[in-house]
Amino acid sequence: MNNVAGLRCFRCDTLYPPDHYADDCPNCRPVAPSNLLVAYRTQSASKPNIRNGAGLWRYSALLPVEPAEAITLGEGGTPLLSLERTGKALGIARLLAKDETRNPTWSFKDRLASVAVSVAKSMGARVIVSSSTGNAGAAAAAYAAKAGLPCVIFTTSGAAGPLMIQMRAYGATVLALDNKADRWPLMQHAVREFGWFPTSPFFGPVVGSNPYGIEGYKTLAYEIAETMNWEVPDCCVIPVCYGDALVGMWRGFEEMRTFGWTRRTPRLIAAEIYGSLSTALRNGTDALPDMPMTHETVAKSTTATRSTFQALKAIRESEGTAIAVSNDAIMQWQYTLAREGLYAEPASAGALAAIEQLRTRGGIKSAETVVALLTASGLKDTAATAAFQDDLSPIPKDRNQVFAILKTLNERSMRP
Repeated sequence: MNNVAGLRCFRCDTLYPPDHYADDCPNCRPVAPSNLLVAYRTQSASKPNIRNGAGLWRYSALLPVEPAEAITLGEGGTPLLSLERTGKALGIARLLAKDETRNPTWSFKDRLASVAVSVAKSMGARVIVSSSTGNAGAAAAAYAAKAGLPCVIFTTSGAAGPLMIQMRAYGATVLALDNKADRWPLMQHAVREFGWFPTSPFFGPVVGSNPYGIEGYKTLAYEIAETMNWEVPDCCVIPVCYGDALVGMWRGFEEMRTFGWTRRTPRLIAAEIYGSLSTALRNGTDALPDMPMTHETVAKSTTATRSTFQALKAIRESEGTAIAVSNDAIMQWQYTLAREGLYAEPASAGALAAIEQLRTRGGIKSAETVVALLTASGLKDTAATAAFQDDLSPIPKDRNQVFAILKTLNERSMRP
C-alpha cells in the first residue's frame, strides 16, 4: 500500500498495524468507542496536477493505495454548483452545492467504496461485505464487481426498492433480514470467521466505516478548495448517519491547511435526524447517547440513532455544530432544490433544512459562503418524494377541454 504506517486511534492516538481495519481502539472502548484513521509515514505537500485527471485518484499521493492498484469507475470530480434561488430563499449571498449525485452509482459513497475496495484487492481479500439499507451497499456492490470480487450485502426487508435492485444488478448477494439488529452479528461472523473485507460498520457501538474507505471522503474537501481557487467556505453542511463523510472532509481540510494549500478550515455542521451529536455537544461528553427513534424518517440513509465519537470531535475542532431536522423541512427543501434542477435524496435536503435553522438562530451569517453536500440522487428513493406529491391530474378526453387547460397554463406563464 501507499506509504501507510498503520491505523491510529482518533481519540487517544494509539497506533495499530495496517491490518487492524476491522477493529476499534480497545483502549477507548470503555469510555468513548473510537474509530481508527490511516496514519502515513510521510505525505506530499504538492498540489495535484491537472494532468493527473479530474477524478478522485488525481489525489492518489494522499491516499492509501498506489494509483496502479486503484479500483475506479471514474468517481469524484463532481461539480460545485451555485444555488442562487435557494440561497436567496435562505438569505445567504453565496450558497454552493457539492453535487455527489454525479458519481457512478449516484452517491457520495462511491468515494469510500473506491478506496476501500482498492485496499481490499491489494490486501488479497476474497469477499467484500457491507451492512447497508442503501447507498453504501450499492457502491460496495459496484466496486466489488469492478474488482472481480464477490460481494455480500446484509440489509433489511423494508429497504428502498430501487437500491435493492441496484445492488443485485451489480451481482451482489443481498440478504434481507426482518430484524435490522440481526445484520451485524451475521456480518461480524463473516468478517471474523471467513476474513471477508468489511466496508461498513458491523459491530456496536458503531465507530464508523472502514478507515481506509473514509480516506476517500478527504477528496471532497480537496475538490471544494481547488474549485474555489484554494479558498475554503465559511462552513460546510453535511447530512450525517455515522458521520464518515464529515470526518473525512475534516481530515482533508486540516491536511490542506497543514500543507499550506489553504489558509484556514471551515466550520462543519452536521444535519442529523435523531439528535445524537447535538445532545452530546450540549452535554459536553465524549460518549454519544443512543437516542429514541421517535418517528420514521424520510431520510432513509441517515437513520442512525447514535453517531460516532470522531464525528463529534471533528465538529468540536472545527467550531461547528449539529442540527436535528424534521421530515416536513426535509421534503420542503427537496422540492426547492428540484426547482433549481437538482433532484437529490431526502437526506441531502436535510443539509438545507439545517441551514434554515441556523440562519434563524444567527449561526450562519448572510455574507458567508456555505457549501451543502448533496449526498445522492433522488432516484434512490422515489417513494419518499411521491408520498408528498399530489396525484397526477387526469387529462380530459374532450380535446377542447385540453386546449382550455393549455391556454390557462400559457396565461399563467406570462404573469410577472
